[in-house]
Amino acid sequence: MNFADSEVVNSILLDEGMVPVQTAEEADVIFVNTCSIRENAETRVWNRLKEFRSLKKENKKLTVGVLGCMAERIKDRIIDQEQLVDIVVGPDAYRDIPNLLAEVEDGRKAVNVLLSLEETYADISPVRTSGNGVSAFVSIMRGCDNMCAFCVVPFTRGRERSRPLESILREIRELSDQGYKEVTLLGQNVNSYKYEDIDFTRLMDEASKVNSEIRFRFSSPHPKDFPEPLLHLIAERPNLCNYIHIPAQAGSSSMLERMRRPYTREQYLSLIERMREIIPGVSLSTDIIAGFCDETEEEHHDTMTLMEIVEYDLAYMFAYSERERTLAHRKYEDNVPEDVKKRRLTEIIQQQMAIQEKNNKAEIGNRHLVLVEGESKRSAEQLSGRTDTNKMVVFDRKDFKKGDYVEVEITDCTSATLIAKPVAKSSITEFFAEPALV
Repeated sequence: MNFADSEVVNSILLDEGMVPVQTAEEADVIFVNTCSIRENAETRVWNRLKEFRSLKKENKKLTVGVLGCMAERIKDRIIDQEQLVDIVVGPDAYRDIPNLLAEVEDGRKAVNVLLSLEETYADISPVRTSGNGVSAFVSIMRGCDNMCAFCVVPFTRGRERSRPLESILREIRELSDQGYKEVTLLGQNVNSYKYEDIDFTRLMDEASKVNSEIRFRFSSPHPKDFPEPLLHLIAERPNLCNYIHIPAQAGSSSMLERMRRPYTREQYLSLIERMREIIPGVSLSTDIIAGFCDETEEEHHDTMTLMEIVEYDLAYMFAYSERERTLAHRKYEDNVPEDVKKRRLTEIIQQQMAIQEKNNKAEIGNRHLVLVEGESKRSAEQLSGRTDTNKMVVFDRKDFKKGDYVEVEITDCTSATLIAKPVAKSSITEFFAEPALV
């Protein structure tokens, strides 16, 4: 979501006659786009802003601003107490940036963190000045109504609202014209998407028809209301990826209830089973929180066993960090000791790495269609890209290039990466074509 928001801000600034630069030292204006989901993200922002303070001493005309979720939460401290920035802009106020810059030029500090019930930036075409030029993010909705006990998003991004279908399809067509080959549709809970009579399954259906050689992903759905018709659509449509990120957060029903996640362990596992029945070979990833309020060893064990049963191909795993304004902050006590949180997180990570290595070893000998994203980080003689199932693959460069679809055969692996030999340049239509009857 932050990538998508940054691209909206790019568009607004470029319309004002500004141009992007490559380093902070070259800039007249620096905006830091922020996230409040976890404490570590906020710590990194504070450190970055302190680095920019030294630049401001050297360049008195430099304007520094903070965008996004963290801006809304700590506007007073960041401007008045720490005096690190000149502008604070909440996630629904990006259109106001030109006015705020004018206020700074007049010698004032500028703040707009008002949340909106309508803003989706539907009419703004995001400008992508970074990224790999192959994969893009498209925001389909903003805000969240779920009120999970640990999550600050409803307070920093406001209520849920969906973007018009036609504006989403317009952006996808623009990406198609620019040569993009992969689009990830973004929302805090994408399966809550609803614009007039159009739901998320219909949106995915319409998006996939824009260009059969663009593949589509989405993030993130909520287990409580995952639409089964979407599973059937993914199974039948070759350019809808066989990969689903489905956040569990925890593995025990008691913990899920405390987190205000309106499903049980059994319901979650039943959904996973249904996904695998309808989409054979589907790849799954998840989010896991270790050490949430009052977590017992038994509840931690339930999370471990859930992960063991599902055998996720990827997991985003974190120790719980308390966020102000959330239900957990107001009603619960962050009472799991830090050393216990760290130990439980380590156990979760170690188990997950073993599962990933096992899953990846099972891929040896299989063939996949890989979208080349660029050079491998380790060698210019190799390329890297992702499979339809979102697994990173490295293979010899030969005469392939960024943006190509390449059929590969998996020959080796690590817990994080598949290693392959390239077979031939291909396409979605060609690779997933039904074999001819003889």
